[in-house]
Amino acid sequence: MSNDKPLKPDDFPVEVEGDELMTADGKPIAKAKTPDIAEDIADRLNEDDYRKEQNRWSA
Repeated sequence: MSNDKPLKPDDFPVEVEGDELMTADGKPIAKAKTPDIAEDIADRLNEDDYRKEQNRWSA
């Protein structure tokens, strides 16, 4: 599952199915120990991507 490639803007928003993190088009990108941890990771990734997008528009 790990391919060590960075996420691209098209991969967002990151979604969660159980304990797996998925790209916006449903490709698995990671597996967490628990569904709660997966949700937390996805939230953080999505918030970071949102901030980066806002910074691009405000620059």
